[in-house]
Parts: sequence; C-alpha cells; structure tokens
Amino acid sequence: MGAWLDRTLERLAGARPQEARAVLWSFLYFFFLLASYFVLRPLRDEMGVAAGRDNLQWLFTATFFVMLVASPLYAFAAARLPRRRFIPIVYHVFVANLAIFWAMLQGEALRAETARVFFVWVSVFNLFAVSVFWTFMADLFRTEQGKRLFGFVAAGGTAGTLLGSATTVGLAQTLGAENLLIVAGVLLEIAVFCAMRLERAAPARPAAENATDAQGNPDAQKNPDAQKAMGGSMFEGFALIARSPYLAGLALWVALLSLAGTFLYFMQQDVVRAASEDPAVRTRMFATMDLAANLMTLALQFFATGQIIKRIGAGPAAAILPLVFAAGFGLLILAPSLMTIIAFQALQRTANFAFSNPAREIFFTSVAREEKYKAKNIIDAAIFRGGDVAWSWAFTGLRALGLNMPAIAALAIPAMIGWGALALALGRAQDRRTAAQNPVSTSKGASA
Repeated sequence: MGAWLDRTLERLAGARPQEARAVLWSFLYFFFLLASYFVLRPLRDEMGVAAGRDNLQWLFTATFFVMLVASPLYAFAAARLPRRRFIPIVYHVFVANLAIFWAMLQGEALRAETARVFFVWVSVFNLFAVSVFWTFMADLFRTEQGKRLFGFVAAGGTAGTLLGSATTVGLAQTLGAENLLIVAGVLLEIAVFCAMRLERAAPARPAAENATDAQGNPDAQKNPDAQKAMGGSMFEGFALIARSPYLAGLALWVALLSLAGTFLYFMQQDVVRAASEDPAVRTRMFATMDLAANLMTLALQFFATGQIIKRIGAGPAAAILPLVFAAGFGLLILAPSLMTIIAFQALQRTANFAFSNPAREIFFTSVAREEKYKAKNIIDAAIFRGGDVAWSWAFTGLRALGLNMPAIAALAIPAMIGWGALALALGRAQDRRTAAQNPVSTSKGASA
C-alpha cells in the first residue's frame, strides 16, 4: 500500500518517496479546512446581500478593526507556543466560535445583529485559517519543493471547496443555515486532526538537506527551534515588513489583490441583488458560482499547476491573476451583465487558486521562519482587510460621484497592469534570495 501511494503521489504531484506522507497529510488538511469554509462562505455572502450594498463598506471596516486586534494576538500566541500546539489551538478557537453562533441563531432575538457579526467573523476566519495553513507549508517545504508540490497541495483545498459548496447547495434549504454551522465545525476538527498527523510526518522527511532559511539557519525540520516558541513582541511583524523591501512588495501585492477582489465583489452584489429577491435562490447562486470555478481549478491543479509553475517560475505564475482581472474588467466595460459577472468570477477564482495563490505562497518559502509566522499573517490578514476597507470606501465614493460599473472597471485596469508587473519583480527577487540562501543545491541544479 505504501509503495502504491508513493507511485501515485509521484505521478500526480511530483512527490518523492520521502515526501509522500507529508504531502498526503497536507492535501487532506487543506481539503477539510476549505470544505469547512465553503460551507460557510455562501451563508456569509447571502448575509452581505441581505445587509444591503450600502452597508458593505461598514462590514468591511468592522472586519479590518477586528483584524487589527486579532493579528497582534495571533503573533503573541505564535511567539510563545511551539508550532505543534499553536496550530491546533487556533482552529479549536474557531470551532468554539461556530458553536456560539449556532446557539445565537436558534432564536429570532438579535438575529439581524448576529448575521452582521457572522459576516465579519467569516471574513476573519477565512484569512486566518488559510494563512495558518500556508505558513505551515512554507515552514515545511523549500522553494524547489514548493514549485513541485504546492499545486497538488492546493488541489486538496479545491477538492474541499467542492465538498463544501455541494453541501451548501444540497442542504441549505432542507437542513437550514444555522445547522450548516455544525457541519462546518466537524469538518474543521477533522482538519485539525490532519494537521497534527502532518506535524508527526514532517520530521521524518529527509529532503531538507542543505536547506537554509532567510537568515542562513538550517531547515526547520533539522532545527529543533521549529518545535520551540520563537519569542519576541506581538507587534514585531509590522517592523519586519517595514525593514524588508521584499516583504513590503508582498504586502503591496496583497493590497492590489484586495482592490481587484473588492471592486468585483461590490459589482457582483449589485448584479445578484437585482437578479433575485429570494435569499435561498441567491445563496444557491453564490454556491453554484463557487462550484463552477472550483471544478475548473481542480482539473488544473491536478494536471497543470506544478508543471507550469516549475517551467515559468513563481513570478509569471503570480502575474496570471492580474492579467485575468484586467481582461475581466475590460469585458465588464463592454457587457456589464450577470453572465459576465459569473464568468469573470469563475475565471479569476480559477486563475487565483490554480496559479497565482500557490505562486504567492512559494514567495514565502524564502523568508526567515520568524517572518513566516509574524509578518506573513499581517500581510495575509490585516493588510488584506485594510485594503478591503480602503477599496470598499473608494468604490462607494466613485458610485457617489455618479460613476457606473463600466466606468469603475475602466479605472481599475491600469492598477491591474501594475499589479502584474509587481508579480514579475517579486519573482525575480525571490529567485535571487533562493540562490543566495542555498548556493550548494543551486550549483548542483545548474550542473545537472
């Protein structure tokens, strides 16, 4: 059975035998994590529609301020807990939150207020839960491994989104929205189990030979400090970003991702609300949109992502998403309709999860361990949601000035082109960092 699994993972993921167990548990961890989130996501989007687009910028603002509080607390825990304890605790807290929301939604009292809080909470949960996962991946795998393996690992998450979306499509009307929270909690606890199994599998992986982190230290799997608390201040991540042009570039990349996603999300809310007044129909519409995108993404991740990123590099792969957004906004200028929005969302989510997101996570494999656990979360969470706030108010302001959807789309296109150029620059910088960190393996690769 072990040999069969090794051969299967080698064909599908390009995994070597010594990497097989860690890759499989990574796949399953991400599968159940995103299955949990995609049970919740259509519920969040429906609550956003119900709240009205005029209130969305306030919900985004509330999310940002929650992030400002949560990010230092996250850094505080990361600094004082070993990884094997820190990661399960983060997810157990989220499961406890789901139980509280389920109880609050049992009655009609404060239901509207609970819905708004739930919208904010899911937005926070999404970024924190996924950021923790990819931080773990960047801590376990080197850049060369990430180029081979992250596409397959990401496919686990995409397969999980299919389960989550299908669950919501099939059970939203019969089981009831509040009871789907129980389903999401169970899936999240299974993800925690997989993370703990991955922690056990990773130290046995001997592929980390000759690897160093951004400070020249041995790979985390050969460094006992990987299982110790890192120490430091809860606000140290902000200083790390300010001192590093590379991390600052990644922060700008994420801020531009937020611009693109926020503008498209507001446009989507306008179009979907006009298409139907029935909340159940809108929830199914959001879930169906996710399902279409995830089917395309899964096929690419299984059969193309690893090979494409390995061939063209992380920078060009990260630039695919900005190009898709530029083309999509261009199409909205010509045909601002529901079908255009659905096609645009499906294509950008496919490009994001199949290529640009794995490539962006590869960028973090060449930074120091402290930067992964302290700065990365700030970039993924606080900066991303801070961008949501800024761009949501910007969109609202442009609407107040009388600009329609095609006009706003036209304004976004130059930013998308600049975003793509930044992705290419980050790819070149990451190649230089990797070569400087590991000259031994680089010279071997050059002579091979």
